[in-house]
Amino acid sequence: MKNPYKDKSWFKFLSNKYVWVLLSFLTWMLFLDNYSYFEHRFLNKQIDELEDNAAYYQGEIKKDEENIKELKNPMQIEKYAREKYYMKKDSEDIYIIEFDDDTVQKK
Repeated sequence: MKNPYKDKSWFKFLSNKYVWVLLSFLTWMLFLDNYSYFEHRFLNKQIDELEDNAAYYQGEIKKDEENIKELKNPMQIEKYAREKYYMKKDSEDIYIIEFDDDTVQKK
């Protein structure tokens, strides 16, 4: 008995051994391999995030270097200590005024 699908073009295409080899290779490369397409996409996203982090931290380093340059001046050191650490001289009183919008609300 003759196969009824033998004359169909899709049957000839799918019965070709080279097509099967190509399909299995593509499946292997896309899904199963250690260096698959999806693994590369994931790694590229991580690289982009790390590059963004590096750019952010480079900017922060520049800001800190400028702050260090400013703190070489004794008057700037005193100003910094008063603003950040609420330090004072013995003869001074410090009043800290907080507004409702300035505080962080805890959930």
